[in-house]
Amino acid sequence: MLSRSHGRTTAQTRPIKITPNFTSVPLGSVLVEYGETRVMCTASVDESVPNWMRGTRGQGWLTAEYSLLPGSTAERSRRERQNVSGRTQEIQRLIGRSLRAVVDLKLIGERTITIDCDVLQADGGTRTAAITGAYVALKIAVEKLIKMNKIRTNPIREAVAAVSVGIVEGTLLVDLDYIEDQKADVDMNVVQTSSGLLLEVQGTAEKQAFSRVQLNGLLDMAQAALVDIFEEQNVASV
Repeated sequence: MLSRSHGRTTAQTRPIKITPNFTSVPLGSVLVEYGETRVMCTASVDESVPNWMRGTRGQGWLTAEYSLLPGSTAERSRRERQNVSGRTQEIQRLIGRSLRAVVDLKLIGERTITIDCDVLQADGGTRTAAITGAYVALKIAVEKLIKMNKIRTNPIREAVAAVSVGIVEGTLLVDLDYIEDQKADVDMNVVQTSSGLLLEVQGTAEKQAFSRVQLNGLLDMAQAALVDIFEEQNVASV
């Protein structure tokens, strides 16, 4: 029997907390915590669009950046000042894709919303926590834009959140922490909308192959856990 952090069962996430308006300068900001993993997500608005988007009749853009801050890991993470690592690029694109999938860019006008996800402390699941927090920061920013009469119609179709699942010592687990992630035979990230539609499933057999039955079990476990995560988002963004 595996012993898990916070005394949780195989199907339980770590304690998840989302603190809205964590900082006051960006239009939207949150601190999202998945157990000991803590990520600050902010949403900033620029009243212009990238050059390649100009002339698109009012359509806006939404993008994301992700960073592991130097003190977020046991071994200091170096700041990526010029060359962004392949891992960072991949996570940034994942966050951006996930958010754009639930936003009508035609409704935000010719402006750019940038989501910054800075990992303050990493204990596994930083990308999934970032997606969950990024959505809440975005929602807060959009609601402020509407109150400022800069946006007339809410461009957000529905919520999006993410959680990790995996197989450790033959056991299916949800929301892996760092120690579990290091031992995982299978590691998977699941991104889903609040209506239950899958946006992205990233799964890799790290040490041994897994079956279709196990895959279905992992997806079922992720979707069950996301019900509670969406509720946390709702509470934080009211």
